[in-house]
Amino acid sequence: MGAFRYQALNTQGKLIKGTQEGDTERQVRAQLRQQQLKPVSVEKISAGKLSRQSGDKSNDKATSKAKQKSRQLNSGRSGSAKSFSTRLGVKDLSLFTRQLASLVQSGMPLAESLQAVAKQSRKDAIKNIVLQVRSRVLEGLSLAQALGDYPRVFDGMYRAMVNAGEQAGFLGPVLERLSEYAETSHASRQQLKSAMVYPIILVLVCLSIVVGLMVFIVPKITSVFVRAKQELPWATEILISMSDFLQSNGLYVLIAIILSCFAVQFWLRMPSNMRKWHGVLLRLPIIGHIVVQSDTSRFASTLSMLISSGVPLINSLRISAQTMGNEILREQAEKATVTVEGGTSLHRALDKTEIFPPLMVQMASSGEANGTLAEQLDYSARSQQRELDLQLSTAFNIIEPATIVFMGAVIGFIMIAIIIPIINMSDLA
Repeated sequence: MGAFRYQALNTQGKLIKGTQEGDTERQVRAQLRQQQLKPVSVEKISAGKLSRQSGDKSNDKATSKAKQKSRQLNSGRSGSAKSFSTRLGVKDLSLFTRQLASLVQSGMPLAESLQAVAKQSRKDAIKNIVLQVRSRVLEGLSLAQALGDYPRVFDGMYRAMVNAGEQAGFLGPVLERLSEYAETSHASRQQLKSAMVYPIILVLVCLSIVVGLMVFIVPKITSVFVRAKQELPWATEILISMSDFLQSNGLYVLIAIILSCFAVQFWLRMPSNMRKWHGVLLRLPIIGHIVVQSDTSRFASTLSMLISSGVPLINSLRISAQTMGNEILREQAEKATVTVEGGTSLHRALDKTEIFPPLMVQMASSGEANGTLAEQLDYSARSQQRELDLQLSTAFNIIEPATIVFMGAVIGFIMIAIIIPIINMSDLA
């Protein structure tokens, strides 16, 4: 049994879209007619790929017919039509995982659980994926193998944990842990983004005020000094030069900044350049320490969860290394994996890289000695995360007053450069 995407007309003549399970296209059409629907198009969802879905429910009839003809032309060329992989957001993936975990732990069979999750979903993309996974499970594949058709939705860590849960017979608890991990990671990222909003807005407002003063206010005031032909102090001359430059070349400066941003993004697309950039980040005094703390904390947290779920250590290390964002740190983690594979203990392999914090190495050593490696790594990850949160909070707390002080200094300079000539003119009068 597979999943089919359909378009049909209801009794009011309105075009509706959805997904239906069935063995053949003819069976799906018959099911739609039983529901008082007139089938317009029925298309089988191929494994591992989903066509781009239109979210607009108010398309006119001409657009619907054009899309239908395009699908009919492309259906005869299987494998040559362009398809688009669907990616789910963290919230969608977490919700799917938690719902599936609840149903599986309640004793419901896996296929029925997947069908129930599909019915509860309001998004066609999620429903299509779940139904296709269910069809693969009904064919005899394990859940982890079925999820492998969608590697961009369910990454290697997700599939490895599901596979370990299936083999050990505790799929429900593993899914629950996966859901909690996704929610916690998402919450941490959202907290970081929220903390960055105020400093960024403050900096942008300050820059806007300064540019506005230099372009619109300062020229009107300084023009009086120029017409008076009096000798101006050096601060006023600098202010006038800066104002003239922004008036004449401000637009070009803005364009140059935008083009530079695009050029940097294009430059960083090359793996060698990205590696160089990551190396520069690690050498920076404060930022480098934050990057190491963030990546190693994520590494330890992921490794702890995988080991506690029953995934073998070598596989856990390989998967955990891929969660590190910095290329150089990831390479060192992969070297540690090779070292462990050669027979070295985990804590010695981590210590040999010289990038992992001493606390993490010590916790790994203690965990290996007393058989509580997962618990010790989890403690290390939580400790590193607390230290990272404290560092970020301190940094953001410093940025706010520093920006205000800088803004005050700039405006103070502008005011002094304007007031001194006015005082001189009053003395001459």
